[in-house]
Amino acid sequence: MSDLVIVESPSKAHTIKKYLGSGYEVLASKGHVRDLPVKRLGVEIKKDFEPKYEIMKDKAALVDELKAAVEKCDNVYLATDPDREGEAISWHLAYILGLPLDSKNRIEFNEITKTGVKNGMAHPRAIDLDLVNAQQARRILDRLVGYKLSPFISQKIRRGLSAGRVQSVALRIICDREEEIRKFVPEEYWTIDGKFIAKGSRRTFSAALYAKDGKKIKITSGDQAQQILKDLDGARYIVSSVKHGTRKKQPAPPFITSTLQQDASRKLGFQSKRTMKVAQELYEGVTVSGIGATGLITYMRTDSLRISDEAKAEAKEFILNHWGEKYLPKNPRVFKSKSNAQDGHEAIRPTMVDLAPDKIKGDLSSDQYKLYKLIWERFLASQMAECIQKTTQANIDANGYTFRASGYYVDFDGFTVLYVEGKDTEDEKAGELPPLEKDTEVKPKEIVPNQHFTQPPARYTEASLIKALEENGIGRPSTYSATITTIVSRGYVRRESKTLFPTELGEAITGLMKDHFPKIVNVKFTAQMETELDEVEHGNEQWVELLHVFYDDFADTLKKAKEDMKDEKIELEQDKTDYICENCGKPMVYKYGRYGRFIACSGYPECKTVKKVVEKLGIPCPKCGGDIIVRHTKRGRVFYGCGNFPKCTFASWSEPTEEKCPNCGGMLFKKAGKKPKIVCNTESCGYERDDDGAEK
Repeated sequence: MSDLVIVESPSKAHTIKKYLGSGYEVLASKGHVRDLPVKRLGVEIKKDFEPKYEIMKDKAALVDELKAAVEKCDNVYLATDPDREGEAISWHLAYILGLPLDSKNRIEFNEITKTGVKNGMAHPRAIDLDLVNAQQARRILDRLVGYKLSPFISQKIRRGLSAGRVQSVALRIICDREEEIRKFVPEEYWTIDGKFIAKGSRRTFSAALYAKDGKKIKITSGDQAQQILKDLDGARYIVSSVKHGTRKKQPAPPFITSTLQQDASRKLGFQSKRTMKVAQELYEGVTVSGIGATGLITYMRTDSLRISDEAKAEAKEFILNHWGEKYLPKNPRVFKSKSNAQDGHEAIRPTMVDLAPDKIKGDLSSDQYKLYKLIWERFLASQMAECIQKTTQANIDANGYTFRASGYYVDFDGFTVLYVEGKDTEDEKAGELPPLEKDTEVKPKEIVPNQHFTQPPARYTEASLIKALEENGIGRPSTYSATITTIVSRGYVRRESKTLFPTELGEAITGLMKDHFPKIVNVKFTAQMETELDEVEHGNEQWVELLHVFYDDFADTLKKAKEDMKDEKIELEQDKTDYICENCGKPMVYKYGRYGRFIACSGYPECKTVKKVVEKLGIPCPKCGGDIIVRHTKRGRVFYGCGNFPKCTFASWSEPTEEKCPNCGGMLFKKAGKKPKIVCNTESCGYERDDDGAEK
């Protein structure tokens, strides 16, 4: 007989098993095992929103395995992830496995290390039903919005669309920014920029026109700029003041979920989904040479900036040994979390500071190394001394005009020796001014007028959108990545490089929502819902009452919207085609069905003419010379086949290219995978290269 520990992830199970030893069996639930049904609402609204949970179809065999394991064990511990969702999974497991809810069988592992596992096992507790109810309330809210609103939007715009409580607000934020950009009217302005040489110096320094007769000046036209140049013609440039100062730059706090996603986007080019996948791997455990399987970071879904005293002590010792005492702050740093932070866990930090990134680089994948290095450096830098900069500001007067020069240099690098936080906009570049003395003359090398125009606000990137969601209280650490992934994958937003653009479809959905469901896409209302869910978690509000207040108003709004849009349908430009129906003469439009896009007569249901959408690659079939087209299996998987099927049976899962094999002249294909490759179609050839062009 042994004790059973149930976790969520198989890789985490492997790591924990190593620390617990032979007296324990460790199994994984592989995420949720019970949920609301897929094909129906699954919520009894008239019975106080009673959920009708079902064991997920793909988890039936696993549940039987867990039940059999429970029968053989003395004690069962539920060690799912330490957050609301993990708490709910433990609650579902307890119900399915017949475990008493008041039993102290719930375990939390904030880090998957020997110390973290032992601490967790030493402090079992009962399942926190307030946490469970907060998660249930969120799940049911999202189900009500999704299953009630999505069919309505699909009917009024296009089949197969979805609406979500948080995703709709995120989409609105992106669409509102696009509207700001369209309405933006640029304003002209000019600057007068000079380069000067100080007495006794050979190098130039820059200064910009700042004021006239002691008052800040604004130059709005080229004529005004030319007049200033005339006024300055032949003028002497005298240093009227020199001000020296000291600027102290503090390190950024350790990462929380949102800031990790932002910095990984800015510095590594990672999308939020990729960041969280890699962070999960680092948390669950990686096999390190000489140590074995161990978690390298603490739990990665957190909004708390709290750091344990033990971690601070480890960081202090490491900094002292590697950089010296001057790189330590006078007092250990304490960062204050936001007022609405759940504070269930520490900030994201390395579990063992001594495991420097370069020390274990060989044990990590490329992505794991990059993200671990980012987390490790950010944490250590947060515990280091400030950066001290020496600043100089000089005013230079000429014929009533004042030019201002600013510069600084780093007197002590402090935490910047290791890490500097990424920014959405560039900071001023360091530049030291030459020695300048009051009342001395400087020589102008050039005085140049430059025309500028005010710029519209920047479109959102993943990093800046996550920052906006966090600042507005929309969603929680675990939702940012899923929200962005959803609106991009559904075609409501397109991603170009790092920039997010709303599509015509996304703007149509947002317009409908703003007109008929203003509360659902209201930033403040959604933030208030998050606050109320927090109150449920803290035991200060009843989850059923919260659902009643929301749903009663939502149901009335939906009913009114159906009446107001009874005979209305929104047409999208992207759904129009150049085809004319051969049967009735009306324009044909793109439609969307179970198997993807097709062309249908706009006169439906009177005219039921339909056509297939044929997407040609513009590449001839290697068998018969016909057109290669994009095709789909019944399950929606893309493949490539000849348009002359069934006469020609050419088909490929890999995308054909126009390029010919340099060895045999055969057709080359793009073969997808972790490392995409270009491969030859001729079996006997064997030509292959990475998709970056390097031959093998």
